[in-house]
Amino acid sequence: MITIYDTTLRDGTQREGMSLSVEDKLRIVRRLDDLGVHFVEGGFPGSNPKDIEFFERVRSLDLRTAVVSAFGSTRRKDVAAADDPGLAALLATGCDAVCIVGKSWDLHVTEALGATLEQNLAMVSESVAHLKAAGRTVFLDAEHFFDGYTANPGYALAVCRAAADAGADAVVLCDTNGGTLPQDVSRVVATIAPMVGAPLGIHTHNDAGCAVANALLAVEAGCTHVQGTINGYGERTGNADLTAILPALALKMGLECISRDQLHLLTEVSHFVAEIANLSPYAQQPYVGTSAFAHKGGLHASANDRLAGAYEHIDPAAVGNLARVVVSELAGRASLLMKAKELGIDLSADPAVIGDVLETVKELEHHGYTFEAADASLEILMRKRTGSYSPLFTLESFRCIMEKREDGRVMTEATIKLFCEGERFVATGEGNGPVNALDRALRLAIGRFYPALERIELTDFKVRVLDEKKGTGAVTRVLIVSDDGTESWGTVGVSENIIEASWEALVDSIEYGLTRGR
Repeated sequence: MITIYDTTLRDGTQREGMSLSVEDKLRIVRRLDDLGVHFVEGGFPGSNPKDIEFFERVRSLDLRTAVVSAFGSTRRKDVAAADDPGLAALLATGCDAVCIVGKSWDLHVTEALGATLEQNLAMVSESVAHLKAAGRTVFLDAEHFFDGYTANPGYALAVCRAAADAGADAVVLCDTNGGTLPQDVSRVVATIAPMVGAPLGIHTHNDAGCAVANALLAVEAGCTHVQGTINGYGERTGNADLTAILPALALKMGLECISRDQLHLLTEVSHFVAEIANLSPYAQQPYVGTSAFAHKGGLHASANDRLAGAYEHIDPAAVGNLARVVVSELAGRASLLMKAKELGIDLSADPAVIGDVLETVKELEHHGYTFEAADASLEILMRKRTGSYSPLFTLESFRCIMEKREDGRVMTEATIKLFCEGERFVATGEGNGPVNALDRALRLAIGRFYPALERIELTDFKVRVLDEKKGTGAVTRVLIVSDDGTESWGTVGVSENIIEASWEALVDSIEYGLTRGR
């Protein structure tokens, strides 16, 4: 059994630009509990009022699997364990588990702590013993262990033994600087595993791009406790990513960690934590990224359609993800058929339509369109070619006027003239930019006919200049993401005029949102 220890709420929040409120942290604890994580490190109770409040409130959660752990350090150099305020703060949280960090690199002991090597061994031993006597599950994070082992293997091992002899439930070997290579992690863990006298854990950072590999090889060499963070969040380049470690342990190595049913929640939890942290999910992230099982090349898509899994290293459903076909200029007929089927459109009965759509897609992408993130625009294109699409309105004209007002505000006014349900409408909207103003004017014009429009919200707007050498005359691509509370979708527009490109993407977005499911 491999014990999983999540430190997203403590180590993960040391990532630059990441901050979580108490309520955020409580919500993440609930989702990690659903995922089946065994221990969730909540933070450092002696460091700030936020973590103090978290530990007070987390007691009220009804957790089924996860045990909340508090993080701290060994006692101070000249203070007895029973009198140390840091250890007292750990016990005051009421947590059943605690994790304390201790120095295992002799350089840090003498230079950072200003202690003797013997004093540090006593600090480790007495701190663990004190916490164990209070009835807690105790983990010792042997900080900078691999660097310390390289410099002075005998002393680094002595620190681990001191913790083990005092009753530590696991001694966690930390690659704190993140620079150790996999072969060295494997060799060191295999060497010391029979010599420590307690279960070993692994805690790796990703500074050399090896955090996940180091964690997996450490398990293979004898570690039974793995620490990491969701999505690899952490200071500098991050920590070992549990969303890659968990499926590797369960599906690749056949080791017991979390259940297969819980593993199905992995993608959902990954995206949930990213959303709570206000960070964009990484599309190319292994296992849980939206592109992790996306097939763009025509050959791959065709082969995978004939033989499921031919181009997938696991079943995407095992981690709660989906296989997708991405239509682009690289697509073939098989890719297009698969994508159409995915979108609920049957093109198989009309080869001429397939060829027409395929050539249209390739021609549009040549001019700057991209449908990889614009499934809604692609579906509208397909429906137009099959004759199953009817526009909700017909544009007569639109114009945008920008003005800078006396109070300093810059506003845009958009006027739209269009025909809807056989009537001509003229509507004017104001906004903080042309897209905002056009969106408001369009809603005023057609909203009476389509009440569902109230639920559709533009959530993201991206602009990319495709040929910078042309300066202000360059072609611009606009991607819009919209949401109606149950689904989100992307649309695309391309033009030398950014307002025209925005209008194209906006119209697709509104029309798709109002007609999807019909």
